[in-house]
Amino acid sequence: MVTRHLVPLVSVSFALWAGAHPPDKTALNTVRLGTFSHRTDSHETAAILSWNIDRGKNLSGIEAAIEQNKPEICIFQEVDLDARRTGEKDVAQELAQRFGMNYAFAPEFQELSQSTAGGAAYHGQAILTTLPIRSSRILRFEHQTGFWKPHPFLISGLPMLQRREGGRIAQVAELDNGGRTLVIYNLHLESKWYEHLRVMQLEEVLADAQRYPAETPLIIAGDFNTFTPHSAVIGRLESAGYHSSFGDRRIRTHALIGALDWVFVKGPITAQDAQVLRTVHASDHFPISLKVKL
Repeated sequence: MVTRHLVPLVSVSFALWAGAHPPDKTALNTVRLGTFSHRTDSHETAAILSWNIDRGKNLSGIEAAIEQNKPEICIFQEVDLDARRTGEKDVAQELAQRFGMNYAFAPEFQELSQSTAGGAAYHGQAILTTLPIRSSRILRFEHQTGFWKPHPFLISGLPMLQRREGGRIAQVAELDNGGRTLVIYNLHLESKWYEHLRVMQLEEVLADAQRYPAETPLIIAGDFNTFTPHSAVIGRLESAGYHSSFGDRRIRTHALIGALDWVFVKGPITAQDAQVLRTVHASDHFPISLKVKL
């Protein structure tokens, strides 16, 4: 009996030994939605806040930034759900409820080191908006790195190792702007591996976006992890007809690294008054504030 069970036990990830919940593929592919706004009027312009919020660890600082900038649309990356490090909060829901916005949360990873007695923990992207959300879906990239995966020789329960199930995604949301559709792609491109991987992930986004007619306003925004001064990711977006809210400028959006975060638009939509809010210190990224004219 001992010999029969030896091989399966050795192959089990140390994540389970550390008390992590086993991967839940259904939860990883389910968008959570909530409605706290009942506005149905059309917006000619909309204020946007695009931001990697570092899991929502400084929730009061994030709330202060939303209160000050009063966005109609928030495009957030690194949003926690039921994680120990953020007090088991549903960060997207709490923010949406407080500010009277609708929300959609798309899980990127199950965080194996952050589960609690109450259940599994997740980390992903969220869109909060005063506009009705017609639908939201997950575009999980086919091109991924195996860097985050659990490994039998790594203790997945250690937070510093960040062992995860899942993979990088684009969250896609279709908003109803007074009967007109506004489409948002909320990206978190891979931070590990080479620039070529990020370009391949972007290609999946561009291919998906071709389903929408030319008269549909499109926003592609988020944390692109563009570490190099002349990132091929930015050049590829420009060649596909998307326009940066910063024009030709590269503006540092991370406290230490550089220009990682972007907002691009295409179609009957223009970006105005884009700025990086360097006085906001609620994350290791600075938020991007702008208005779009629809």
